[in-house]
Amino acid sequence: MANVLANIFGASPVMPLEKHIEVAHRCAKKLRPFFSAAVDGDWEKAAAVRSEIEALEHEADNLKKEIRLNLPKSLFMPVPRQDLLELVLVQDMIANRTQDVSGIVLGRRMQIPEPIAEQFLEFVDRNIDATKQARKSVRELDELFTAGFRGAEVNLVEGLIEELDQIETDTDNKQAELQAALYEIEDTLKPVDAVFMYKVIELTGEIADMAERVGRRLELLLSH
Repeated sequence: MANVLANIFGASPVMPLEKHIEVAHRCAKKLRPFFSAAVDGDWEKAAAVRSEIEALEHEADNLKKEIRLNLPKSLFMPVPRQDLLELVLVQDMIANRTQDVSGIVLGRRMQIPEPIAEQFLEFVDRNIDATKQARKSVRELDELFTAGFRGAEVNLVEGLIEELDQIETDTDNKQAELQAALYEIEDTLKPVDAVFMYKVIELTGEIADMAERVGRRLELLLSH
């Protein structure tokens, strides 16, 4: 069956989804240098990184549109076309959230409070770890497609998704700890600055949430 599919489609139709998650992950990775610059108050560098984030988010959007237009509408697809489209939409939210949070910080030139700056950067890193694991999982789509979404490859991907769940749980814990630390110093901040800081933490945490949702969509594909 796999050979028949290959003959019909040539290259696997899921390869563009792998390319898309690569771009989404690269976009999320930019948050580390962006927030490092913000912590240092280097807004020129932060603006430069923000431009890179915007370019990658735009690239991800274009790839999403191409996938929508070109994904085969065939009875020979081993999984429903709509499920693959839902997967790329969730992947795209990783880049969207990255653009959202960097836009707020740059627009307001937000200073990350010094007492929680290091803790916040560790939180950012863990969210990026989640997108990296999501990328690693989606990279197996081509092998899954070739195997007809059966066999040992399924077990491998299930293990990758389990690791992704563990990372996302860790980010949830770090987010709760960070919010508690912010609460402790809240009275030293202007009220509006505290409100926006809570929002930045929330949006950053949603990046790992989106990565976990990628895992959920992959699980759905495996269930067919």
